[in-house]
Amino acid sequence: MTFVTCDLCDEHADKVSVVTGLNWFSYGGRQAFGGEIVTVKCFEDNSRVKEQLATDGKGKVLVVDGGGSLRNALIGDMIAENAVSNGWEGVIIYGACRDVRELAKLDLGVVTLGCVPIKSVRRGEGQLNIDVTFGGVTFRPGDFVYADANGVISSTEALL
Repeated sequence: MTFVTCDLCDEHADKVSVVTGLNWFSYGGRQAFGGEIVTVKCFEDNSRVKEQLATDGKGKVLVVDGGGSLRNALIGDMIAENAVSNGWEGVIIYGACRDVRELAKLDLGVVTLGCVPIKSVRRGEGQLNIDVTFGGVTFRPGDFVYADANGVISSTEALL
């Protein structure tokens, strides 16, 4: 999938919502990615992230509302490797990741607010496929999201 979010914004200005006010970092080996949105809402507990990325993700992007926490990583190399094995396009986390050198080797988009070496706690908490909002955008399961070095955008319809 080759695209530039700037071009998608120019071509579909009336169809996109742009995440603003957040500093994103790209850690995955895939620099541009997009697909159908699947959501998880959790706080410092990656149980649901791990479960979702163990399912078929062909054409999908996991959007995680981690409450903006940078205290615990919600994805690391082992969960990301599982995501690649299951065909996920990428993961966008309003929170942190870890194992950044290993993430960079994987054919997966990984965009987060930052990284931290501390792993997630696991309490089995979190919600799946609910609307989540951060950066001024509400991400709805079944909508579409696109990310690259320019930022993160969403749309109610596929733009590619």
